Amino acid sequence: MAILRSRGALRAAAVPLMAGALLAAAAPPAAAHDPVDELRRDIDALLEDPALEGAVSGVVVRSAETGEALYGHERGTPLLPASNMKLLTSAAALDVFGTGHRFTTDVQADTAPNPGGVVRGDLYLVGGGDPTLTADAYDDLAAEVADSGVRRVTGDLVADDTYFDDERLHPDWEEGDEPYYYAAQISALTVAANQDYDTGVVTASAEPGNAPGDPVEAGLEPMADNLEVRNEAVTGAPGSEPSLEVTRERGTNTFTFSGSLPAGGGDYATLRTVDDPTAHAAHLFADALADHGVKVVGDVDFGTAPRRTSPVAERSSMELGELLVPYMKLSNNGHAEMLLKAMGAEEAGLGSWKAGAAAVEVATARMGLDPGAYRQTDGSGLARSNRMTADGIADLLETVRGEPWWPEFEDSLPLAGAEERMVGGTLRFRMRDTAAQENARAKTGTLTGVSALSGYVQSADGEELVFAVVNNGHTGPAPRHVQDAVAVRLAEFSRGGMQRLSAPAPAYAPAPAGPDSSDGGRECTWAGTC
Repeated sequence: MAILRSRGALRAAAVPLMAGALLAAAAPPAAAHDPVDELRRDIDALLEDPALEGAVSGVVVRSAETGEALYGHERGTPLLPASNMKLLTSAAALDVFGTGHRFTTDVQADTAPNPGGVVRGDLYLVGGGDPTLTADAYDDLAAEVADSGVRRVTGDLVADDTYFDDERLHPDWEEGDEPYYYAAQISALTVAANQDYDTGVVTASAEPGNAPGDPVEAGLEPMADNLEVRNEAVTGAPGSEPSLEVTRERGTNTFTFSGSLPAGGGDYATLRTVDDPTAHAAHLFADALADHGVKVVGDVDFGTAPRRTSPVAERSSMELGELLVPYMKLSNNGHAEMLLKAMGAEEAGLGSWKAGAAAVEVATARMGLDPGAYRQTDGSGLARSNRMTADGIADLLETVRGEPWWPEFEDSLPLAGAEERMVGGTLRFRMRDTAAQENARAKTGTLTGVSALSGYVQSADGEELVFAVVNNGHTGPAPRHVQDAVAVRLAEFSRGGMQRLSAPAPAYAPAPAGPDSSDGGRECTWAGTC
């Protein structure tokens, strides 16, 4: 097997060919064949890959410049899109909010502090759907409260997350996914565990003790009073296999560390979801207030801030156009869900999944798309009730090129083979040393039995092409090598003719599975692989 090469296989020396691949003779003169027909035959051949046996594949290729349909296969079949659903969510969010929108988190008080710094009544922490609130952000907010003159609050610290409804987990998500960071509970007031802004989770870490039998050192970050660590893990013999696991019983915030880490071995770290992200945010903020000398006499409570309060502090997120980068590059599910609910709150005054999906329908119609081409039930594509057609994805990708926020949308897409993490994103290990490297910009998607890659690639002639590849029903690993081979073939497509190998196939090994290799583990319905 081998891969197609363009214009005399100019880059063939840079691409290791698979065994048995032979470079064919130069393509016949343009008059003797139709390059588009040849492209169609080659993509047909790619879809015969054994990895797709029994699968249904929706595939569309179009010229972004003329709208000409270059290829179509099962183009109108509704399929599970996995994280290709984020293309629709992000486009609608840009239409609803604009690139400059910021999500705010407010601190309000029943009364302004008196000259002695006393607030009589409650202090309110009001969430506005910001997915980028880290522990440091809450600390900065607490510092601002202290700088405003507040020293003592006679009432409670009340967490107000009513910008969204109280449905934390989508009813169509698989229950077994709940502990894993790609299926975190959704709240308008939450905490991001890291600079990737994985929200609604904590980092669970451990390191071995000094000698076999010693307990491991275990902890959670960011830690707050509502979380509990139960450490049952021990240090194993040097060279032994690590077996450490971190579990959280559903409905609790007790994290149990079990198993072992070998003495002298490496540390362990993973992400685990918290139960009730609002409570985690509130307790973390309460600790930060205490660190900055603000005493809250009462407890942490939950409710709605009154209409008439005294503003104390405010924190704004980065602009939406900038926020799209970590969201789309790393395929962050939590961001997608918060954006969807925020659209519902903005358009209908109800931050729910249903209201958000209705807001997306209005936005797609405003963009001139057919809302009936999409069935959206969540923002990320984790729900198996979502449906998109390859034609519908291609329509979306074509249409957004004419929107004023197109540059931000385009820049948010992962760039094939780009080494920098926040540039290549989920494609940074894919299509390297091919004509698609740092050329194809596309959104990945992965669920068990579902895989997708849709976006843009420039042909060998400099023509901008739109493509959508959605695979459903495969039984083995995700057929990324087929998707990549389609993108590479498009990057090498020339209307003036091309040279080719004896058969189309990828000329590189697919990226290894794992949390930082391809889809980041964020789109999978199983733990540890993607």
